[in-house]
Amino acid sequence: MIFRILTLPVRYTFSKVKKAVGKLGEIKIEPLYAFGNKRHIYVKGRVIEAYKQSKPSARKNYFQNILGALRRYAGSSVPDAKVEISYLGVKKVVESDEEGIIDCVFDSVHYKENEKHKVGFKLIPEEGLTPEKNWTFIPVRQYEEQHHRGIISDIDDTILISNATVLGKKLWLSISKNAYTRRPFPGVSEFYHLLTEGGKNPVFYVSSSDWNLYDLIRDFLNYRKIPDGPLLLKDFHVNLKNIWKSGGGDHQHKLEKIELLFDLYPGMKFILIGDSGQHDPELYAQVIKDYPGRVLSVYIRQVKKEMNEARKILLKQINNSPDSPEMVFVSSTEEAIRHAKSNSLIHS
Repeated sequence: MIFRILTLPVRYTFSKVKKAVGKLGEIKIEPLYAFGNKRHIYVKGRVIEAYKQSKPSARKNYFQNILGALRRYAGSSVPDAKVEISYLGVKKVVESDEEGIIDCVFDSVHYKENEKHKVGFKLIPEEGLTPEKNWTFIPVRQYEEQHHRGIISDIDDTILISNATVLGKKLWLSISKNAYTRRPFPGVSEFYHLLTEGGKNPVFYVSSSDWNLYDLIRDFLNYRKIPDGPLLLKDFHVNLKNIWKSGGGDHQHKLEKIELLFDLYPGMKFILIGDSGQHDPELYAQVIKDYPGRVLSVYIRQVKKEMNEARKILLKQINNSPDSPEMVFVSSTEEAIRHAKSNSLIHS
């Protein structure tokens, strides 16, 4: 993340030069999500060079995985590209930012439960930009505003073993493993299937990982049979003017995305899942305060043995308040499953 931020001016300039001299090669659009309620659909994608990334495999060695990680972070984003996005006959033209990100919002006036729609992406050709194919599509996920339950989950050290609090270990895992060799915490697939009632309840993944890891996370969820859902990863929110002022490590974006979900689905109550390694307990405590009665329970995976005094006070305040849901620190997924069963949040 820090490396990408620091090298953004160089990568941006290099991409512009390659475009000017016609050396960008074929361009593809990677759809990231299309989801919403019956009134609005939020759409996001990336414009990137159509580099060939081999499929993950459990048989790949460290060297092959490191090469794959280098390709992923090799500056393939394409800035300032115009893309036409189409939904139910409505078309919008947007321009990619410095990291190749495109997004927009559509009004959804044709919502019917169980009716399936798609969003289409089309690169508008110009000198130096050649599309890999004419259109790329992604299915739209629409959920009722009054649907009774949803799940919001972190990723690193919540479902995916990441060692996020130990920089060296986290870096090594990130570059030496692939989607098939990264390990989930035991029992996560079962827990999430029980919470979603076999797909009836939506799950949203809100993480501080950046969009370059989108394919790895998506393939990891599919391979480990963990229920999929919209991935709300971290945008840089920086440009060439303010890059040197950016802190890069704050988790405010997670709160913003959680607030978006609570506002999109005002009748939905949520189960929040995270870990103790960074700021999830404090973040979820803020959500409980801002949205009284909307949180059913909070599960925090205990990745550190000791809890600091400030967090002990926070936990005591939440769990002693009659109007607050319980914040449960667990050392294993099995503990969370037992608690959820005893509180009728899941049914076996």
